[in-house]
Amino acid sequence: MSDSLPFAIRPMQPDEAVQVANLIFESTNQWYESKGFGKIFQGDPEDCLVFPEVYEDLDPGCCLVAVDESSDRIIGSCFYHPRESHVSLGIMNAAHDSGHRGIAKALLKAIVAIAKERQQPLRLVSSAFNLDSFSLYNKQGFAPYAFFQDMFFEVPESGIVVDRTEGLSARAAALDDVEAIHSLETSIWGVSRRKDWQYFIENRRGIWGVDVVENDQGQMLGAIATVAHPGSRLLGPGIATDQNVATLLIQTSLNRHKGKTPVFLIPSQQTELVANMYALGARNCELHVAQSLGPPPEINGIALPTFMPETG
Repeated sequence: MSDSLPFAIRPMQPDEAVQVANLIFESTNQWYESKGFGKIFQGDPEDCLVFPEVYEDLDPGCCLVAVDESSDRIIGSCFYHPRESHVSLGIMNAAHDSGHRGIAKALLKAIVAIAKERQQPLRLVSSAFNLDSFSLYNKQGFAPYAFFQDMFFEVPESGIVVDRTEGLSARAAALDDVEAIHSLETSIWGVSRRKDWQYFIENRRGIWGVDVVENDQGQMLGAIATVAHPGSRLLGPGIATDQNVATLLIQTSLNRHKGKTPVFLIPSQQTELVANMYALGARNCELHVAQSLGPPPEINGIALPTFMPETG
């Protein structure tokens, strides 16, 4: 029982993945439609199975659900991602017809307790448009530390011409690159998620791609992952030492989405990178804010977060 309310908080069971996928699809679309933005998920509810499938691959047993005790129906869900450096809060949903019974608050409190037990900061990236969501986290003590522009780009069927910068080259990543990517990410913003990068490069589900940028001496300067799936078409996560590297990474990764329209998050304070994206033809579609309960990361370079998976 959660605060004497008529629902229980417990881990998701493997056979409940379809229920959780349906909840993600319906509640997310309902919220955006209610604000006049239109549906985020355009396909079928089954497309959102990508969330429990990928997150169970990476972090088995790390999804909490709220279950109505009278009907045994799942009315809320939230994923979380323990890493060596922090715990990341993933996608959270509550059924729109559940009567706002404190479901999100109860799920959040349960995950805050997990992070406190691990003695680690808890971090997330959430919509700046959703003030109810912002207030939920803010009341628990989360504080903003970075601001991002969600941008989208319609990639032509023929792809785009990648601007070449002297001394830099881009290529597809290999498993041998995992340690270099991990070391670079740790140096840029103190985040440790080696297993994520290995998972992306292994690509057992056939939906991931990873590109890296090196200098003429073969030194790793940046890396970016991308997911191509009906339920999620995103660039990121990514890291780069500077804005030229980040621009080359994004342009290279966009060519993995020929004829499609991927979304990516750009740190607003990186004005040259933002200008490069506008020059490319990218447009804004939403704003997100990175928040931390506990010490925020110190970013010495460029960090490009994402929503699949939300492990940064």
